[in-house]
Amino acid sequence: MTSQRLPILYTFRRCPYAMRARIALAYAGINFEIREVVLRAKPSSLLELSAKATVPVLRLNDRVLEQSLDIMNWALEQQDPDGWLDYDEATLARMILLIEDCDQDFKPNLDRYKYADRHAELSQQQHRALAEAFISRLDAQLSIQQASGNAYLFGPKPGYADVAVLPFVRQFAYVDIEWFKTSPYTALAGWLDHLLTSELFRAVMKKYPAWQEGDSPTYFANP
Repeated sequence: MTSQRLPILYTFRRCPYAMRARIALAYAGINFEIREVVLRAKPSSLLELSAKATVPVLRLNDRVLEQSLDIMNWALEQQDPDGWLDYDEATLARMILLIEDCDQDFKPNLDRYKYADRHAELSQQQHRALAEAFISRLDAQLSIQQASGNAYLFGPKPGYADVAVLPFVRQFAYVDIEWFKTSPYTALAGWLDHLLTSELFRAVMKKYPAWQEGDSPTYFANP
């Protein structure tokens, strides 16, 4: 009989893709070994598991998941206690489209805004303006929801899309937090603050020492 072992997550605390993976695993109550990676000195076991060699990577007993959304989906297949996926098909399709727009369109603009010194073809403010197209869309959607008494992107409770885009909105806000605080995106700012101060988010942002080959296992403490 093959012995069962806990999943192993290779992660980097500040990576937004790794954040969404950790949030989903913690939310689903999954116990796992956490390996904090130093990106400039990636462990050989990570390189052996994943050709892409970027976090997050989740090693299961029967497979390796290399994409953050695949890790989220697997976690929610195990348990979805608050119904993050408990929506009708049309709403779920809208969620998926929103996440695709986040990853494919917003994230490149976010990177150019955050690292504007590497993209001198435009000023940082111009890069920010391009990223704001997605930010404005989220704020407008939240404003509509809040007018109906709902606090989240697709209704009264957090859903799959809220969690998937949260780390990227957080990264956008913290590029220039003083500007963001005075921006017109008040609905989005309230949503962000509420999620960032949640017990779940605080738990997944706990600092762990960098993992090296041969270290004793470190286990994630579920909230």
